[in-house]
Parts: sequence; C-alpha cells; structure tokens
Amino acid sequence: MAIKTENNDEKKSISFVEQLVEDDLAAGKNGGRIQTRFPPEPNGYLHIGHAKAICMDFGIAEKYRGVCNLRFDDTNPSKENNEYVENILSDIRWLGFQWGEIFYASDYFEKLWDFAIWLIKKGLAYVDEQSSEAIAQQKGTPTTPGTESPYRNRPIEENLALFHQMNTPEAVEGSMVLRAKLDMANDNMHFRDPIIYRIIQTPHHRTGTKWHCYPMYDFAHGQSDYFEGVTHSICTLEFVPHRPLYDKLVDFLKEMDGTADKLHDNRPRQIEFNRLNLTYTVMSKRKLHTLVDEHLVSGWDDPRMPTLTGMRRRGYSPESIRMFINSIGYTKFDALNDMALLEASVREDLNKKAIRVSAVLDPVKLVITNYPDSQTEEMEAIDNPEDEHSKSHTITFAKELWIERADFMEDAPKKFFRMTPGKEVRLKNAYIVKCTGCTKDADGNITEIRAEYDPNSKSGMEGANRKVKGTLHWVAVNHCQPAEVREYDRLFSVENPSADERDFRELLNPESLTVRTNCYVENYAAARKPGEYLQFQRTGYFMADLDTTPEHLVFNKTVGLKDTWAKQSSKN
Repeated sequence: MAIKTENNDEKKSISFVEQLVEDDLAAGKNGGRIQTRFPPEPNGYLHIGHAKAICMDFGIAEKYRGVCNLRFDDTNPSKENNEYVENILSDIRWLGFQWGEIFYASDYFEKLWDFAIWLIKKGLAYVDEQSSEAIAQQKGTPTTPGTESPYRNRPIEENLALFHQMNTPEAVEGSMVLRAKLDMANDNMHFRDPIIYRIIQTPHHRTGTKWHCYPMYDFAHGQSDYFEGVTHSICTLEFVPHRPLYDKLVDFLKEMDGTADKLHDNRPRQIEFNRLNLTYTVMSKRKLHTLVDEHLVSGWDDPRMPTLTGMRRRGYSPESIRMFINSIGYTKFDALNDMALLEASVREDLNKKAIRVSAVLDPVKLVITNYPDSQTEEMEAIDNPEDEHSKSHTITFAKELWIERADFMEDAPKKFFRMTPGKEVRLKNAYIVKCTGCTKDADGNITEIRAEYDPNSKSGMEGANRKVKGTLHWVAVNHCQPAEVREYDRLFSVENPSADERDFRELLNPESLTVRTNCYVENYAAARKPGEYLQFQRTGYFMADLDTTPEHLVFNKTVGLKDTWAKQSSKN
C-alpha cells in the first residue's frame, strides 16, 4: 500500500502495522505517544525470528519518534537465567538497536499479586486443585463447551487462604493453580477459565526465593504493557486468539485502578504479524535447546544454528539480516522463506564491505620455472574494488606458489579456461604464465605443476594487459599461513523439518559441516580477527572463527559467491 504526501508525491509503501500506527496517530490516540516494547523470555538465545520482531518493535519507535523499551518476561524461573539475559542484550546491540529502558516482568510481581487478590475478592478467580490433565479435559474442544471445575464456586475466603498457601516453600508444584473465572462455554478456548498462577519452587534469577507462585504469560504480559504505558503491543500471529483475553484482563486492571471510564486512553493495542520461518532449519526454542543440550551442535553459537550469535560467528552482518527482513516484509499470512533469500542479502551486503584476500583451500604446488629462485615481489591488491575509497595491501609473489587443485586439468575440454598445458592464464595481481607440464605420483595424482611466466606481463605494467581468458588466485608457498576452514551446509536435510512427522533429530544433515585442514591463506588474511568480513577470492565470504589463534588459524565460510541452494534442493 502506498500513501500520499501533502504534495501528492507517492511515498514508499508501508506495512499494515505502520498503517495502523499512523491511523492511531491521526486519531490522536494516546496523546500522540508511540511506545513499543520487545519482550523476550530469557530462556534461550535469540534467533532470526526474534530479529524480525526486533526490527519491527524498534523500527516503529524509531520511525515515529517514539521509544522502544526492552522487557524480559521472566515469569518461569525453571527455564531462565542471566546468561540468556546478557546474550539478548548483546544481540540487540549487534543488530544496531538501542532500547529506552530495561524492564522485567518480575518488576511487577507485587502488582500482579495484588491484582490476583483483587480478582479473587471480586469472585473472578479461584484456586483449582485438579491435575493439569483433568483441567485440560474439562476445557472441552473448539466445538463443544467446557465443563466447570468442582472448585469453581468455592468461597472467596477459602480461595484467598489457598492462594497465599500456594506462595509458600511447602507448596507442591502442580497441586494447585489459580484460574480466572470467565466463561467455560466461550468459543475462544483461552476464555475458558485460564490458569493465571502456578507453583514453581525453583529460585528466580532476580528475586531468589521470595516467590513460590508465579504468574502465567497471559496474565503478566498485557498487565506489564499497561504498567509501562505501551501504546502498541506488536506480536506474532499465534497471539491472535489471545488478544480478547489480553484486552479483558486490561479491562479488569483498569477497573481495579478506577480508570474503567477511560478504556481507550493509554490502552495497549495488540497488533499481530507473521512469524519468520526459514527452509532447512527450525525456530522452535525447545528444539534448539535439544540441539544444544544433546550436543548435536557445538552450542548456541554454532554457525549452523539460526541464532543471531551463530550467524554473527559465521560471518553474517547485522545489516544483511535487516536487509533480508525488510525484503520479506510483514503480513498476516505465515510463510516458509527460502534460505537462499537470506544468503542473497548476506552476499549483497558483504560484497560492499568484505576485504578481498587470497586463500587456497585444496592446494597443489605451482612452480614458475623461469622465475629467479631467491626473488620475491610485493604485488598490490585492493582491499575492496567495490569501494572507491578502499585501501590496498601487498601479497608476496615467489617462484613456488599454491593454487587450487581444481584450477588445473591435464587433459582439459575446450571451454576450460583455467590452467592446462600449453595455455596461458593470469595469476591475479601478478603475471601471465603458461603451463608447461606437471608431475604425478605413483597413483597418478598431480603433485606439482610447472609453468613459465612472462616478465613483461605484470599487472599494472604498461603494455601488460593482453587478454587471457582465465585468472587464478594463489599464495606463495613460503609467504602464507596454514589454516583450517569450516564449510557449512544445511542443518537439516528436508526443506521444512517443522512440518515433518518424524523426530527432528532424524532429519539432521550429516554433511552440514565439512572441515578442511590443509588450507593456506596469505599473511594479510592471517592477521584478520573475528568480526572482520573477508572474501576469499573466487571462493566465497569468510570470517575468522572465535577458535582461531596465532598458532592455529580457523575460518568459517559465511556464504559462497553464488547461490547453490536451488541446485541442492533439486537433488532432494
């Protein structure tokens, strides 16, 4: 959809979420304030699906001169800890966003407790001592109404006493819950006396052992939005059926506060958009936990994981992730996004910023037989030809070089434009050479290639630009560093593992990681650190891994120079 300016100039299309925000601003709601929040639960690491929500929550606030706060929905201490809190903070900063304030749902435990007491006293909540299985069975189905709990009409004073008992060290988990007394025949299952408090005897990462009874997400979420003055509560589509309950509980809260006559003033507006799903991966935090806990990956930051920390380690840039999210947009319909689209954004962004270096991943020796034995030359190499202000560095040229084994063929077809006997190729940033032969071992494997160079063909030399059809990268044997290179493929072997009925562990791709240990990189590349974007010329984009040391260089392949996903998919 496009909107018009006062001069009738067409502006860029905006998302339906932005349009709703603009409608509220035009109507003067909330006094013209815009306040959003990003509310992660600190029970795992953020993944790219969360990045979509981050871009929306922070982006709306930024575009409409509002504020986006960060709130940790820490209502389940059995799954939460400070490690996850710190990583979430780091990931948001890495993506390029800054929150206004940091809040925690646990900041409101006293207020939420008082609200629950008010509901009990109003006859709107009761303690249920049934098992979770019995409660679930009594809820009915979407087409048949539920049946009332035998505890639904117990006296208010008894409910108050039991609720206080729930918040004691002696309370047994699962023995009691507090339920809102709403409507067991409502078409919306979430209205059928939802559980709003349960007993958890695990110490909380912030409040310790002060509490033994904790609010459910549906009870804490909307109230936290209200306490903070959130104007737009933006979430994903699975919360659509939760919205009526969200609004109902806010209605009760405003009634308790004595502001029920101003229901439309400072009321959070919940807006839902589609989740981000990617081919050949999973976004379920439970499944990601399993991958980590069962050591099916090396950790939350494994470069094959869809976590932001994994993507950062692999070499993705925050700009590329934001570019991808902007390209797929926000709709009301869930979709499965092709991993190739994400990698295209990564490729496009890294092309503009990655330093070009030489690296040989499958080496074979090339000897320039007519080059002086002890001579070396420093060849100039531009860091990034896409940047007109790019710096340059030098790479050492010598008699003995490493080149890629795939760049030589002894008996080559007509359209093979790399190295073959009797034909010329250019060595990038250096000379034109003509292959004169090769040496093989007893098994027929190529062990050494021989060539002669044209001393008048040095790159940049006047008159040295005669055309040859092939250009090869190289590193000098005695002026490079050995390195380990890790190449990554799809984590899962099926396109949509979340939709597959098999155990997702069975769907893991056994070839998702290939480790090359006999690689060489030029000295300039060897000095690059994690966080610096590199292009190994003619191969792909890479980044030094966190495991790298001066004694043992390790590089992760971020993405190839060309899309290979379509070709891989056609094989399945």
